[in-house]
Amino acid sequence: MKFKILVAFFATIYSTFLVASEPSAFGAGNLDNPTPYGLTSSEKTVLENKKKLHSVVVKSKNQGYEVDSIRERIDGLQSVVESLSRKAQDNKRELKNLADKNNEKLLSSDEYEKRLSIAVENNTKLLGDISKLVDDMSKDYVTKAEFNSLIKDVNKFKDLVALELKNKTKSKKIIKSSTKYSKMTNGDIATSAKANFDKKYYTKSIEQYNYLIHENYKPAKAHYMIGEMNFRRKNYSDAIAYFKKSAKLYSKAGYMPILMLHTAISMDKTGDKQNAKSFYNGIISNYPDSKEAIQAEKKLNSY
Repeated sequence: MKFKILVAFFATIYSTFLVASEPSAFGAGNLDNPTPYGLTSSEKTVLENKKKLHSVVVKSKNQGYEVDSIRERIDGLQSVVESLSRKAQDNKRELKNLADKNNEKLLSSDEYEKRLSIAVENNTKLLGDISKLVDDMSKDYVTKAEFNSLIKDVNKFKDLVALELKNKTKSKKIIKSSTKYSKMTNGDIATSAKANFDKKYYTKSIEQYNYLIHENYKPAKAHYMIGEMNFRRKNYSDAIAYFKKSAKLYSKAGYMPILMLHTAISMDKTGDKQNAKSFYNGIISNYPDSKEAIQAEKKLNSY
């Protein structure tokens, strides 16, 4: 019972998180996709745990069915034992009544042994069937190691979520407590952020673009720019996450060809070559006259 409650609890946690996740306009990060791509580290952990949880839930259900079957067999065995007990008592009384009749006593003893032999044979067969059920059940049983592994993965997932929440809270506190931008317009901050980007002052630029995201000032462009800086720093998983968010917010932006190209390259760098190819082909199909399409074709030819 405790195991079923834990499985249900974990399933609720994962389903809640998955509903809250945001797949991009291109499907990147969609955990319901049979072959998901463009996943952040948190999303990869969620996907891995989702598969393990599904396996544990299936095994748990199978165990439930086997336990119910064994319980029915045990109830049947109990009925057989009770029947044998009643028959034994009846035979004892019968033998006592025929104590003075030697021939009938012998016949009754033989009949008793015959009945007992049949009952033992049936009982042995039933126990053999139950033993087979137990052996079959043990093959698919959720071991303690598997369950502990699931607990470990869930705790890892919780730590990732807690870290993300902590970072968001920390970011908000920094923004609220900061007075450096209080006398600047959002437009001026955007201009400064771009200038810092051009000078490769990425730490400063990221801080400013995060402020603009908090202010909801051109958030698609801000996410794209932070994605670009992560891309240049070779933080490819983070770059994909920001590109994904940018595309979701505004998929018709002028920077979409370079966003898609850098998304594809990031996937390539993280080993997701299959989906990188899909993005390269998407660039060629959607932006055939762009310089990014030429680069995408070169990338495809290099495989």
